[in-house]
Amino acid sequence: MPQNKLRKLLREGKPTIGTHYSSTWANEVEIIGNSQQFDYAEFTGQYGPYSLQDLEHLARACEITGLDAMIKIDQEPRSFITSRAIQAGFSAMLFADCRTAEDVKQCVQSVKLIPQGGVNGVQYGRVMGYGYVRGESVTLADYVKYIDEIVIAIMIETKTLADDIEEALSIPGIDMVQFGPSDFSVSIGHPDEGYKNIQITEAMERCYSTAKRRGIRVRAECSVDEMQKWIDLGCKDFCIGSDTNTISTWAKNTGKAIKEVMIKAKLL
Repeated sequence: MPQNKLRKLLREGKPTIGTHYSSTWANEVEIIGNSQQFDYAEFTGQYGPYSLQDLEHLARACEITGLDAMIKIDQEPRSFITSRAIQAGFSAMLFADCRTAEDVKQCVQSVKLIPQGGVNGVQYGRVMGYGYVRGESVTLADYVKYIDEIVIAIMIETKTLADDIEEALSIPGIDMVQFGPSDFSVSIGHPDEGYKNIQITEAMERCYSTAKRRGIRVRAECSVDEMQKWIDLGCKDFCIGSDTNTISTWAKNTGKAIKEVMIKAKLL
């Protein structure tokens, strides 16, 4: 069965580095993995269309290039997506759009097996090698260990969850949290203000303080230039960059440079 390298890094207290992608082209994931610069790649499934077969191809591309596979999961149908992602081979789940502590509890339950307080049973899908891996039977004990080591991360994106943060983060099984200032700004009626709004800054600091007190890791999405600010706040888990932003930036800058050459040559 796939090895959960991200879990090993968390267990050893080491920093982790990931990057985002939205494309379902598995070759793109291989390109990321072949760089040998990231511990995991996060499929931002919340931002575009994909099929169940796509999940298997993406997880496979992560495995063959040494990446762990994380998926960002929509609010609905949360349990179904989680189950299918696990069977495809994703070893880390990032849950978006939680509103309450009860939502967070349901996220954890959607990953865990029944004896672990979850709702899942055994499924002989891809992650179990359809019952066999290289001719050797995968035991149920192997499967239980694999499920138990799946990394669970929670987005904190609403005032209601921030207000409920003590109860929410007391739920066993949460490994990592990330604050989402954009959605939070919408939830309090101040869109686009981000960390310029004191309510948002205070909520972030309170949530992260609670997480650290409970031994839960804090992850940051930022630019490379912003990393030191988060390091100073005690963060050592980062997910930086995305395929969509890279393409957008390249298109804008390269297109502008091309036109400047053409203008200089009096072709425009």
